[in-house]
Amino acid sequence: MRTSEETGDTVTLPAVVDLAAAEALLTTLRQRLAAGQACHLDASTVERLLLPGIQVILAAIRSSEKVQVINPSAALRGAFDEAAISWTREDEAQGTPAQARAKVGAQATDQANGAESQPALAAAAARASATPQDEARADRRRIAKRILTIDDSRTMRDMLRFTLVDAGYDVLQAVDGQDGLDVLSRERVDVVITDINMPKLDGYGVIRYLRADAGYDDTPILVLSTESDQKTKDIGRDAGATGWLVKPFDPEQLVEIVRQVSP
Repeated sequence: MRTSEETGDTVTLPAVVDLAAAEALLTTLRQRLAAGQACHLDASTVERLLLPGIQVILAAIRSSEKVQVINPSAALRGAFDEAAISWTREDEAQGTPAQARAKVGAQATDQANGAESQPALAAAAARASATPQDEARADRRRIAKRILTIDDSRTMRDMLRFTLVDAGYDVLQAVDGQDGLDVLSRERVDVVITDINMPKLDGYGVIRYLRADAGYDDTPILVLSTESDQKTKDIGRDAGATGWLVKPFDPEQLVEIVRQVSP
């Protein structure tokens, strides 16, 4: 599968920015940020921008002025704007950071009840330069932490796995609410992250079932949904949800919230 190509300070994104391409891009960005290098992401040949790519690129441009997206293909400009990914034309790439980052979609808002988004790639770069002793301490802090993600979207499940495994967690997956309960009947987890609108059993049903089970009555349950109105959130809170995040999620923010509810 074709992944990003590097030339000087420019990384040319592949036609399809999927999970594999996002993982390769994250590695490249970590290396460049750790070395203090600038990076232009040339999106001129992108034909499909999937959620994993959106998450990595969004985290990158939020966390570092050294990362710029240039020349998105005309067909993809709307998708970039809708995902709140700033971009510029190549002839503007040498301008000021403010110019390069001026075109930002209206959805560039905080995702979890007003919490400020965190610098995901800056943190990733710091992890990349950490000593083995630092990494060992971090691993010990996260030992035995298991998370179950419940979502009927394979892309979202992949993105959650990608984000949480990268942060050091063990991740189990379920494709709907009933599948999630089946997993929980066999496995113990420290945190549950669930969508709301799913076949067989929705997220509300999952939450209510777990809160009625003495084994899971105090387990943190985070809702991750496209739903964002207050009435829907109130239903989730009344059912027993610990917190509510709105898709698309900020990877670093998600990890930080998971660490807060299950330190």
